[in-house]
Amino acid sequence: MEGCLLLWRKLVLSLMLLPSLTVLHGQDIVGQWQGTVQTAAPLRVVLKILKNNDQLRASIIWVDQSPEYYPVTILSDQNGEVKLSISIDYASFDGKMSSDGNQITGTWTKGVESVKLDLHRATPEESWLPKSTIRMITVAPNVSLEVVDWGGNGPPLVFLAGLGNTAHIFDTFAPKFLPEYHVFGITGRGYGISSSPAPDPVNYRADQLGDDVLRVIDSLGLKKPVLVGHSIAGEELSSIGSRYPKRIAGLIYLDAGYPYALYPADRGDTRLDAKEVQMQLGEYLSASPGADRKRIIADLLSQLPLLQKGLEIDQKHDEQMPDRPSERFDAPIAEAIRDGERKYTDLEVPILAIFDDPHNPVNYFPQLPQDKLAVLIALGQAKTAAQVKAFENLKSAKVVVLPNADHYVFFSNKQDVERAMKDFLNTLVELKNQ
Repeated sequence: MEGCLLLWRKLVLSLMLLPSLTVLHGQDIVGQWQGTVQTAAPLRVVLKILKNNDQLRASIIWVDQSPEYYPVTILSDQNGEVKLSISIDYASFDGKMSSDGNQITGTWTKGVESVKLDLHRATPEESWLPKSTIRMITVAPNVSLEVVDWGGNGPPLVFLAGLGNTAHIFDTFAPKFLPEYHVFGITGRGYGISSSPAPDPVNYRADQLGDDVLRVIDSLGLKKPVLVGHSIAGEELSSIGSRYPKRIAGLIYLDAGYPYALYPADRGDTRLDAKEVQMQLGEYLSASPGADRKRIIADLLSQLPLLQKGLEIDQKHDEQMPDRPSERFDAPIAEAIRDGERKYTDLEVPILAIFDDPHNPVNYFPQLPQDKLAVLIALGQAKTAAQVKAFENLKSAKVVVLPNADHYVFFSNKQDVERAMKDFLNTLVELKNQ
């Protein structure tokens, strides 16, 4: 009888523990996993899994190819079975966790090819990645952003990634500013393991993205950071710099100073001008004759020549391009970000603007004949020249132009960019007072 009671108690206890065992297992997989995909040319891979708001989030890094993190979908994590989907590679992983929770033995499948991939839980000493701490910070209801902390002891320096990238694009560059600065990176909404609200211009408008950055700054308790933005992150820099100049010590644009960051009044920008004309036309169609309509007509007549000039430039550009389908290729989030652009015309904070000029379109369109490439290069130089002039017209801006650099200037011209940034940072009185 006592044996039956003992067995019954064990059964009841085991049933009570079942839910918590599931939770604990979900926690077991959290961490950094490393292994080598056994292809003809073996590739080292790192899988990072963290938990935020009771949800598992995962990223994969091809450490021998790029510092970038790509999102991974966890299809299953039950009873030691681990199933992952990696959309960036159209690949999947099926594995089995060891009883001690430190090994996952499995198979990597891409297309019809399957190869062995065994992952082990990496300690900080074993990590193949630059040393950093990752946390998720809530910036809006149901919206959390990934924040990377590379460490450091000095004034805060915050890196913002461009379109399609995560903060980890700076994993090999940001640490160059240690330990003099406390260096952070932010992955914007829609990318990596940050939240992805519905892709509409409201959720991804420029000032909303700027507000996200401000909320991270507040959450971290940062005092007057310097913001460093690449590519379209320039609009986040300008959003904050134009609306809250006293919140920051300076702005650094890494090939990020294009019309979405600073509107070139002498040249205009087709996308931004078209949006403004579209809004004015809507006002005109709904206005009755009177003072308001007179103003709207005057605004339209002043705006239309600039739009026409931009359209003529775009027409000349498109004449050089190969024919392609008419539909837009932007992913929904990228399209929403572009639709959320606005004009910024005045910045009164210390600025360093680094440009790549000329851009070399042969990297993107190698099949184009030389005469067409020459036209595209000339058009690109004219556009960059207008942006350089717009920044030079600002009282507080320093401009650096790097000939024949890559858009990712902090890769192609790492030493030049590092030197220019450090020289600029050394001039900021706000930082010296911190």
